[in-house]
Amino acid sequence: MKITLKRLACLGASFTSAFAMADAASPPVLSPAIPFDVTANPPFTLDTLQHDFDVLSWQTFVALNWPANADGSANTSAKIGAPGKTVWESWKESYEIFLPKGQKPVAWDQQAPVPAACQGKGDLPVLQQMGKVAGVLDEFIQPFKTGPLVDQSGTYTRNAIMVNQPMFDDIVNNGLYSKEGQQAFLSKADNRIAFACGSQKAQQVGAIMVKSAWKVLDGSDNPQEFHAVDALVYTPGNADPNKGAVIPESCNAQKVGLVGLHIVHKTEGAPQWVWSTFEHVRNVPEKTTPMNERKGPYLFYDAQASNRPVNEPPAQPWDPSKKAIPSQIVREIPVTAATQQLNAQWQGALKGTVWANYHLISTQWPTDPADDCQVPSPTNPLGTPAPNFLANATLETYNQGTTPQASSSCMECHNNATTRVTQSPRTSFADFTFLLERAQSTGAKE
Repeated sequence: MKITLKRLACLGASFTSAFAMADAASPPVLSPAIPFDVTANPPFTLDTLQHDFDVLSWQTFVALNWPANADGSANTSAKIGAPGKTVWESWKESYEIFLPKGQKPVAWDQQAPVPAACQGKGDLPVLQQMGKVAGVLDEFIQPFKTGPLVDQSGTYTRNAIMVNQPMFDDIVNNGLYSKEGQQAFLSKADNRIAFACGSQKAQQVGAIMVKSAWKVLDGSDNPQEFHAVDALVYTPGNADPNKGAVIPESCNAQKVGLVGLHIVHKTEGAPQWVWSTFEHVRNVPEKTTPMNERKGPYLFYDAQASNRPVNEPPAQPWDPSKKAIPSQIVREIPVTAATQQLNAQWQGALKGTVWANYHLISTQWPTDPADDCQVPSPTNPLGTPAPNFLANATLETYNQGTTPQASSSCMECHNNATTRVTQSPRTSFADFTFLLERAQSTGAKE
C-alpha cells in the first residue's frame, strides 16, 4: 500500500525514541511467504511506520532464509533453521548474469559455469571476486571510502550479490545484461529501467536484491552460531602490478559463515525500494558502548586493542591471499531502542535456530514514495528516506556516520547508479541498482 507522509514532516518524530509497537500477546509469525508489500496500520506517524517497515524486514528475512526445495521454492514442510540451502541462496548471483563479452545468461533453472580453477571441486556455491574494472578484485571491495573487511583471524570477508527471478527476468527479457542490449532497450523513447514492484493487489512479489557478507570460519569460530555453508572461495588473481597486488588465482573449498545481509525489495508502497539490513549479533560493538563494557569477543573488533583507530580501511595493496591486520570496527549509529525491542521478539520466535543470532540494524524506506512505481518522481526522486542514514558494518564498513554526501545512505547512494548508456540523463537512471554497470560489451575487451 502507498503511504504519502509529507504531512508527517511537522510531527518532529524521532527515530531514536524508545517507542515500540510491541504486543507481547502477539508473537511474530514465522512464515515462508515473502510479503508483497508493507502492511501499515493507523495512526500513521514516523515511528509507527518505521515499526511497520521493520516488521516487513523481519518477515522478509524469515521467508528468504526458509529452507528451499531443489527448485529454489520454499520447503513449506520444513521449519526455518533446518539444514540446507535457503531460498535466496538459490537465486542468481551477479557473476552469473553479467558475463564476459555480454553473453546471454543461462536460463533461471540452469547452473552457470564456474571458473576453471573451481571446476572439479564439488557442487558448491562460488564466492567470487571480480573486477570493479575488468579483472580487478571487486566483490569484497566496498562502496565510497573503500577497502576490504578483515576478521580477527586476519582473513578477508567475501561478498555476493543475488537477485530473485522477477528481477532476473527483467534483466534478461530486456537485454540489460550487455552494453549493447542496454543501448538497444533505451534507444526506444518509451523504455525506462523499471523493475517489477511487489503488490498486495496483484499478489505478486517484486524485484529483490540480496547482498551478503561471509566470514571464513576457522578454529576460533563455532559454526553452529552462524548460518554456515561450504563454499568455493575464488580469487581470480592479478598479474598487473599497476592494478594492485600481484595475486595468484585460487579456488579453495572453505566453510563460511554469514555475517551481513542486505535485503532490497521494490514494492508499490516503496518504489525507491525497501532497504533492510541485518548482521550477526557478534559483529561489532556500538560506538556509544563504554570501553569497559565492550566484552566481546567480536568478529571485527578486538576489545584488547581499544587504543587502535576504528573504521579505517587496511593499507594498500590489498592481497586476500595473505593474512592481514584485523579490522577494528564499531557501529557509528546505534540500533534504536524500538528496533532492539522488535529484534528481541523475532529472536525469541527463532530461538533454537541459528537465525536467532542475527539482528535487524534498521530499515530505510521512502516517506514520500513516487506516485507510479514504474516512473521516478520528477520532484523528489529519493522519496525523502527515513532514517536518513543506514549502514551495515560488514558492507559499508568505512562509510558509517551522519555526514551528508559522505556517510552511507542506501537510497542516496543507489540513486547515483547508472546503466552503461550515458548519452542523456534519461538513459542513465538504473532504478537504484549498480548491477547494470557490470554489463560488458559484446565486442570490446573489458
